[in-house]
Amino acid sequence: MKNVLITGSTKGMGRSIAIAFANEGLNVAICSRNEQELLTFKDELEQIDPGVRVFAMKADGSKKAELFRFAAAAEAEFGFIDVVVNNLGTFIPSSILDDKEDTLQIQINTNLMPAYELYRYFGRTMANARKGHFFNICSVASLNPIPQAGSYSVTKYALLGLTKVMRLEMQEHGVKVTAVIPGSTLTDSWKDAVVDKNTMVLPEDIASAIINIYRMSTGANVDEIIIKPAPGQL
Repeated sequence: MKNVLITGSTKGMGRSIAIAFANEGLNVAICSRNEQELLTFKDELEQIDPGVRVFAMKADGSKKAELFRFAAAAEAEFGFIDVVVNNLGTFIPSSILDDKEDTLQIQINTNLMPAYELYRYFGRTMANARKGHFFNICSVASLNPIPQAGSYSVTKYALLGLTKVMRLEMQEHGVKVTAVIPGSTLTDSWKDAVVDKNTMVLPEDIASAIINIYRMSTGANVDEIIIKPAPGQL
């Protein structure tokens, strides 16, 4: 049985992605800062398929030491990690000139560094095994900056750049790397806004796209996939 590790796993896109992989029959490793949410979601995932194992660990993925503890513990529990989904992220709306002192650093630590560190942690193992798949959840802000979220755009541009470098480094080793680029998606980032869900991408749409990419033949890789709301960006 194959194994997937997902960061930012209990809400929004991460939650839907974890459910989709459990339905696909993969063992799932999840983490969250909220232990109760984590345990409740673990129980939910285990109900999907009795044959699927779920490893859940309280961890703040924006902190390197905690991220590495989670990665090592998941590896010890499951063995080889076949799929890594770098979903952890945060959105702080602010122009750069209006940023607080730590706005950029918080978003670097959350939106960029976990993907970088997990690539360094799992990349050589995947390369030696000549198999594996990294999915990095980027954003349309990776392509077109949002003036009202300047530092966020900078970190998402960096994440897409990292993804491109990862792909070039891994392609000779048979390891796949995909940038998932969602537009306006109905997650907690929109919890205080009045929106019509029929005008937005749903987390389940992102999960469905990832699963379909994962199912492709060994020789096929999707470099990037852009998923935007049908009526246009909100």
